[in-house]
Amino acid sequence: MSETKLREDICFWAASMFNRGLTGGASGNISVRTDDGGLLVTPSGVSMGRLDPARLSRFDAAGQHIAGDAPTKEMPLHTAFYETRKSAGAVVHLHSTHSVALSMLPDADPDNVLPPLTPYAVMRVGKVALLPFFLPGDAAMGAAVRGLGGKRSAVLLANHGPVVASKDLEAAVFAMEELEETAKLALLLRGHGAVALTGGQITGLVKKFELEWD
Repeated sequence: MSETKLREDICFWAASMFNRGLTGGASGNISVRTDDGGLLVTPSGVSMGRLDPARLSRFDAAGQHIAGDAPTKEMPLHTAFYETRKSAGAVVHLHSTHSVALSMLPDADPDNVLPPLTPYAVMRVGKVALLPFFLPGDAAMGAAVRGLGGKRSAVLLANHGPVVASKDLEAAVFAMEELEETAKLALLLRGHGAVALTGGQITGLVKKFELEWD
């Protein structure tokens, strides 16, 4: 895909998520791998609802910032996913309300904070690791992602928000949306004895669609 199209797609999906209330103000960030091995990254302090394609941060294959505005301070998160998941072509990080709320619950499972309520939660997101609280931009967030050894395509930062990596930008956005909707379901159903997918049902999905689930 041409770099021009990638720039347009980043701005399109960023505005779409902003306009639907998935992230507000100047929160949230996106990165996408370019054909030459570099990255296009949303700038620091700019609303996802009004990004300028020409001003996106551009990194070369060696990780050097070579053009555009200063990148998001959450670069440690993005680079950690690219380093540990070689299939990653895009990373999306939001401050979506229901996912953040889920991260604050005292009984949240750090190995898999997102309950398997629907088949698409399993298919598009997989298990979601809950990471502890870090100051925004802290390089320790990247270290925590690397500590997962590439076993998770999505994490939830406590009191902060979700981060999703996928093969391309559209897939990452769809996975992020699924994560947020499942978090919303989990909160709505809390205390009502909701029945999640069984182990056998999850195994069936994993086998049929060749999913990661360990």
